[in-house]
Amino acid sequence: MKKPLVVLTGPTAVGKTLASIGLAKAIGGEIISADSMQVYKHMDIGSAKIRQEEMEGVPHFLVDELEPWEKFHVVRFQQMAKAALENIYARRHIPIVVGGTGFYIQALLYDIDFSENDGDTSYRRELEAIAGRQGGQALHEMLEAVDPDAAKQIHANNVKRLIRALEFFHQTGEQISKHNERERQKDSPYQFVYFVLNDDRRRLYERIDERVDRMLADGLVDEVAALRDMGCTRDMVSMQGLGYKEILAYLEGEFSLEEAVYRIKRDTRHFAKRQITWFKRERDVIRINKDEYGYDEDKILCDMIRYVRGELG
Repeated sequence: MKKPLVVLTGPTAVGKTLASIGLAKAIGGEIISADSMQVYKHMDIGSAKIRQEEMEGVPHFLVDELEPWEKFHVVRFQQMAKAALENIYARRHIPIVVGGTGFYIQALLYDIDFSENDGDTSYRRELEAIAGRQGGQALHEMLEAVDPDAAKQIHANNVKRLIRALEFFHQTGEQISKHNERERQKDSPYQFVYFVLNDDRRRLYERIDERVDRMLADGLVDEVAALRDMGCTRDMVSMQGLGYKEILAYLEGEFSLEEAVYRIKRDTRHFAKRQITWFKRERDVIRINKDEYGYDEDKILCDMIRYVRGELG
């Protein structure tokens, strides 16, 4: 028998945290974060990390587990999430994967194989040098030339994914977009229920702007300054997160705080748009449009519980 798994995802600021706690308490669930930033310690405000009191006693995994100078990528997520799954299954509870990083969710749900052909890292170092000299846009143009579909899916700022895609093509001669599509067609090793929470685009963008304002009021600038004082630099994976790289640039005198806030809001809206596009492509999902429920959280929760009990018993 396949083991049960629940996924709850959607764009940033859509309200996943509140829904996930209600669902976990109702079905005996424990939560695995599929977020690329909440895994880091000392990075609470800019990552919109769930607070201890908000957890309401529900165990959370992949939250506050790594130091900011440690690398976190899809392969490490996969390894850590699988370990958390076994931990949860051992207690006969249901894991609920919650977060907005669709690539991470896909990697876990379909057990995508990320093994590489060889251990030669010379090409990777060459690509890193290009990114250092010319920026991510140069890598994006290189990828567009050999794998246009992958280039459409990967933002020019996401240097680590651009490097991985180019390296994969260099090593195998195959486009990573075709490899990932083939992996996605695999049958999932889990009996899963996959929820995509969504909202009206205008309302979602308003929530994003409000969240950024709240982060500033809660001390985002001080948080980034403290990370800088700890030795965190912009070349670290953690400091490339939305909110952190812009405030760090402000602290280093590149532009004003007003400009930093404008960029955070703009880029977060763009990120939400890319998330929505990603989740539209996902198969076997249950789409929960909040406006269709009149924004009644209880009705949304009741429907999710009904789906889970129907699919997982």
